[in-house]
Amino acid sequence: MTHDWCGWRDATERALYGPGGFYTCGDGPGPAGHFRTSVHVSPLYAGALATLLCRVDASLGGPAELALVDVGAGRGELLTGVLAALPEPVRARVRPYAVERAPRPAGLDDRVTWLAELPAPGSLTGLLFANEWLDNVPVDVAETDGSGVPRYVLVRPDGTERLGDPVTGADADWLARWWPMSPVSGKGPGPGGASDSGEVPGPTPTPVPGTDSAPGSAAHPAPPGLRAEIGRPRDAAWSRAVRTLRAGLAATADYAHTRDARPPYGTLTGFREGREVRPVPDGSCDITAHVALDACARPGAEHLSQRQALHALGVDGSRPPLALASSDPAAYVRALASAGAAAELTDPAGLGSFGWLLQPVGGSCTGLLAR
Repeated sequence: MTHDWCGWRDATERALYGPGGFYTCGDGPGPAGHFRTSVHVSPLYAGALATLLCRVDASLGGPAELALVDVGAGRGELLTGVLAALPEPVRARVRPYAVERAPRPAGLDDRVTWLAELPAPGSLTGLLFANEWLDNVPVDVAETDGSGVPRYVLVRPDGTERLGDPVTGADADWLARWWPMSPVSGKGPGPGGASDSGEVPGPTPTPVPGTDSAPGSAAHPAPPGLRAEIGRPRDAAWSRAVRTLRAGLAATADYAHTRDARPPYGTLTGFREGREVRPVPDGSCDITAHVALDACARPGAEHLSQRQALHALGVDGSRPPLALASSDPAAYVRALASAGAAAELTDPAGLGSFGWLLQPVGGSCTGLLAR
């Protein structure tokens, strides 16, 4: 493998999706062997998606063919669970699609169409859902240098970093609008940043034309070591996913933050065998960063927490009545286990804090979580 420097976006693309990459290697248990998502916590999550699909179906008037598109489908676990949870009259009309760059897993339901890319724009009617997909869409990373100017972070396959050229053009515009790298009082560079990597940053930059009035520019210098993930590729990826539908609802759930609460040192990290690890773009670990969902949103979108979304879809973590323990002990144990799983999915300090973005397409699927 080459040891040339490159931006995090290119390095992550190769590490995750190149030949033998973390997601494209067909061997082993897949992502589920390295990290636990809402899909793996409980069948309640798939059941909630089945409820949402039924609401989409009703809003669309029960089309003869109802698409269910799972973007970033892993090994098809979510699609399998949703199909099992659907009432038969709806299931009989569902056309399920899995969008995933990894090979089709053995034993998957024959009804599932397995695709490496999204279906053609405007080709489907139904529900498109992306669970923890956008956080794996590769992005470049910016870090402020000693003069407070945002520069691209360059990386080698072993994870060593250094600073590259100043961020300019559309990337600089995106940062100015969605992730201003403003001063953070009393905080220095975060651990693991390019300025802490042992590499010597480039020479002190001259002001970047057209950016003197922006935070992080020569006129408004920010402290060194602030980091941001430049989310333009995710905005474009989500826009393309939404355009798959001619009518229906596109929804995504992910680690997220908004403009008023961006993390000052970014969120880029890795996962391997259930543990958070240093992000090393050599294909050995997942590489992920939280999503600026507010930047992805298009007009008419609804942004809410997973806790709010799942409550609206009937996932309730309330404990069963104690009287049930006496009248039907087995039912009480099952209900207690279900309540525990629901509590984990909606925990405001955990999975419940995930962001959900709902984008109606065609005007008929608005307010589906207000019911």
